Amino acid sequence: MVVLLTTAGVGPAIAQQSSGQVVGQPDISIDTSAGKLAPGTSVAIPLSITNRGQIDRAGPQQYESRVTTARGMTMTFQDGQSPIEVNSGPVAVGNVPTGTRDVSPVEITVPEKLEPGVYELPVEYEYAYTRVAEFNTQSAEYIDLTRTQTATLTIEVDDKPQFEVVDVDSDAQIGDRKDVSITLENTGTEPARDASVTARSGTGQLSFGTGQSQSSTGYVGAWEPGEAKTVTYRTSLTPDAPHRSYAADVTVAYTDTNGIDQTSEQLTAGISTAAEQSFALENVSSTLRVGEDGEIMGTVTNTGPNAVDSTVVRFTDQDSPNVIPIEQSVAVGALEAGESASFELPIEVSGEAEAGSKSFDFGVQYRNSDDEKRQYDKLSVVTAVAPERDQFAVDIEETTIGAGNEQALTVEVTNNLNQTVTDVEARIFADDPLSTGDDDTGYVESLKPGESVTMSFELSASESATEKTYPVSFDFRYDDERGNSQLSNTIRVPMSVSSSDGGGFPLTSTLVVGSLVAGAVGVLWRRRD
Repeated sequence: MVVLLTTAGVGPAIAQQSSGQVVGQPDISIDTSAGKLAPGTSVAIPLSITNRGQIDRAGPQQYESRVTTARGMTMTFQDGQSPIEVNSGPVAVGNVPTGTRDVSPVEITVPEKLEPGVYELPVEYEYAYTRVAEFNTQSAEYIDLTRTQTATLTIEVDDKPQFEVVDVDSDAQIGDRKDVSITLENTGTEPARDASVTARSGTGQLSFGTGQSQSSTGYVGAWEPGEAKTVTYRTSLTPDAPHRSYAADVTVAYTDTNGIDQTSEQLTAGISTAAEQSFALENVSSTLRVGEDGEIMGTVTNTGPNAVDSTVVRFTDQDSPNVIPIEQSVAVGALEAGESASFELPIEVSGEAEAGSKSFDFGVQYRNSDDEKRQYDKLSVVTAVAPERDQFAVDIEETTIGAGNEQALTVEVTNNLNQTVTDVEARIFADDPLSTGDDDTGYVESLKPGESVTMSFELSASESATEKTYPVSFDFRYDDERGNSQLSNTIRVPMSVSSSDGGGFPLTSTLVVGSLVAGAVGVLWRRRD
């Protein structure tokens, strides 16, 4: 195509040469510095365009620049005529003056089975340019043309080892350390020597080994073409890692047949994961009460995904100093996924604790399929702590005594605790005008929960006692189920004093018959229904 253009008013730009003709054209070459490429790879190859420019008739610089510049240049890769595949369409280059310039890299794919060798990739390029610039002092006329040409890029496919991830066998699990095996094949045409395979994590949630490293390397040695090698890595996933697949970058370092150390292209291995091993606590109840020993009871369920051994339910709460585990843990044994087992944990609640609904942290310790100890700590239970109560209930049959009289008291004592107590010694106290005399204690060897015993004590009221109600107090010293000596709360019961003709024996009569009843403190036991 020829275009004739006229431009007026050229003026000072051509002062040295008032008229004439400049003739020339671009001289384009296209090159790549991609180097040797490996089969089965996709790479972006760098491209450069050199315009040497051709001047057939010289003249002012501005016209020489015009006739040697390629304008609006485009490139189209003819990959249908080459085994090399081009992954992009036409490339718009723009204006190309004389000199060398880089253009955007072009992504190509070297087929996996392509034999080593040198291959040509045709490139068709098109541009507009000015062939002739004719000028005078008043104007300039241009003859513009469009040119389409074909260049050839040389692509060299190297004869070397090439690697591909062909399989990943993953036992990786959220919150645990498990093995991941990555299998690679040497798909190249040459063997590799002293090969080692490095896997690298791109996230802090996935690590290798026991030291939380971001990478791990396994040595595989000599590696023939077509041979597959498997490397097993110990991987860890943090408990807060999302349950999904993770990617590991894989590279192979090796020595080629020329004795030169090489590193492969970066490969990717997809690592599938299992959900975190978890447990649930259900049907939780308790017998907790302020100032007493009790139990937290419930059911632990293995919610999967794997079977576990040596399962132990643990009390892990650190925020309740007044709630103390008597036993820190209780074993329930092996649990298949979905299987449940009951548990009971003995707990002591101190007298300083507050009654009400409480939340306590629990954990489950277990051994995984590799017989490694693990613990799941994302559990809590809500249960009630009952208010404090008297450890023993006291019921007196005789509630009235006459002033100046002495009276035998029949006292029913009941064990209110949730445990059997032993070596129980009861003591009665009274203040003036009441007194207990020398026989102020009772004893029973043991009392089961809810069991009652009848004890007898002596009580007297002075003749000067005013008719009204006075307190009589009891306390109990006993051994709990753990063999610890305990002292109960003091229990106060009312005792009414009446006129001297009221209940009881006169003190003078008591002195006469005292020798007959001295030391007669009776103890009877019965089981409360």
